[in-house]
Amino acid sequence: MKKQTIVIQVLVILAIIVVANLLSNQLYFRLDFTEDKRYTLSNATEDILEDLDDVITVSAFFSEDLPPQLLNNRKDFEDMLIEYEKRSGGNVVYEFINPNVDQAKEQEVQQKGIGPVMINVTENDRVEQMRAYMGATLQMGDRVEIIPLVQPGAAMEYELTTSIKKLSVLDKPKIGLIQGHGEATLESIPQLRQQLSVLYDLESLTITDTTNIPAYYRALVLVAPSDTIPPSHFSKLDSYLSGGGKLFVAHSTVQGDLQQGSLSQAPDIGMISWLSNKGIRLGTDFVIDAQCATVRVQQQQGFFRINSQKEFPYFPRVNTFEDHPLTQGLDEITLTFVSSVVPTYQDSTVLSTILAFTSRQAGLVRPPSFVDINRKWLESDFTAGVQSLAVSLEGVNGAGKIVVIGNGNFFINGEGQAAQRVSPDHVNFASNAVDWLADDTGLIDLRTKGITSRPLDKIEDGTKNFLKYGNVFAPILLLLIYAFVRRLRTQKKRQRWMQGNFE
Repeated sequence: MKKQTIVIQVLVILAIIVVANLLSNQLYFRLDFTEDKRYTLSNATEDILEDLDDVITVSAFFSEDLPPQLLNNRKDFEDMLIEYEKRSGGNVVYEFINPNVDQAKEQEVQQKGIGPVMINVTENDRVEQMRAYMGATLQMGDRVEIIPLVQPGAAMEYELTTSIKKLSVLDKPKIGLIQGHGEATLESIPQLRQQLSVLYDLESLTITDTTNIPAYYRALVLVAPSDTIPPSHFSKLDSYLSGGGKLFVAHSTVQGDLQQGSLSQAPDIGMISWLSNKGIRLGTDFVIDAQCATVRVQQQQGFFRINSQKEFPYFPRVNTFEDHPLTQGLDEITLTFVSSVVPTYQDSTVLSTILAFTSRQAGLVRPPSFVDINRKWLESDFTAGVQSLAVSLEGVNGAGKIVVIGNGNFFINGEGQAAQRVSPDHVNFASNAVDWLADDTGLIDLRTKGITSRPLDKIEDGTKNFLKYGNVFAPILLLLIYAFVRRLRTQKKRQRWMQGNFE
């Protein structure tokens, strides 16, 4: 009878395990205790997955026998794909493939656009290099998107979701990049162009006197115009805004030349007076900030020329942003030779928001002037107080929306050999501006999702030493206290037993 009871208990336990597995397969969930919720799918991702009407196949090409830190990356990607599959109702399916099985398989994977990365692997006290693959392809019908390298952290979800969005959206809204007045071209902003291509078709738009701006443009972008804009073209923009149009303006009213050491006001192209009528005042002074970036300076020391970094207040580091969908998740942007942007509209029907600020130690320099790179800056140079550098207006000309920032080149890469990569947050600011204006804000939070930098506060040497040695000796002290308490409890228990008290 006893043996039969044990068998029944084992069968019940097995049944519970089977049922628990079946339920967990249907009710998949994860608990996420990270501060930035990196393991929780964003609302944007969930909305995109729920709207899928066809199957997307994800082929994950990951090498086996990866080092531990890279194995975590593979496991995180697999966990994310499981959740995508569940959230999409089965419209996202996946498979993992090891490209390192033979040379033919490697060539096949490389032809798909996924190349190997060389990593160091320590085996038997020797460091060897391994050709590792950590990429993926996504396919819907005959369309394919490639993720050459799966990045860990929040970037993983962004890459995966944006690739799915590219496959699932056939008719993308159009965004117009205004041309004809010396503006930045499509070729000079490849980072912004690539980021916006997830949701939009960004194309050049030349305004003419004889044609109106098409209403199908979800938003317009005006970047760094340098030639005079005719009144008739401003009139076209007014008509577009009156019809509910949206406009992002990145414009510099001042210009600096480090090689010549000159600071001057940019030519008046009509933008100052036009935006003034809209309720936005563009400053004509250089904004300087004690919280600034550095520039490299060559100094002669004896027979040698030495490069050193000097703080340059004409390059404010901006990390104070208004709580606004456009600025969510931004860490810091650096604006070189920037002017202030101040909302002045008094009409209660127009909502104005200051988006970005300098630090409290800011100042103004009126052009023309000269740059003294070796100048010793004093506190008295930064007495202008907080300056606003970017604003948004809603309700312009009745129904329009505008975002204006007082620098026209902070996200421009340039063309040809002069092209250079800019900070991701610079591109994120411009992308978020377009997303917010175009009323498609789903990916704003996802694009900037992640932990921002948190520099340590400056602490005194005494406090620093206390923390340093405390981290070393505190665990040892706690262990000794625990051992002492445990010894006392053991001695008391032994005394009770000797007295015949066995409770």
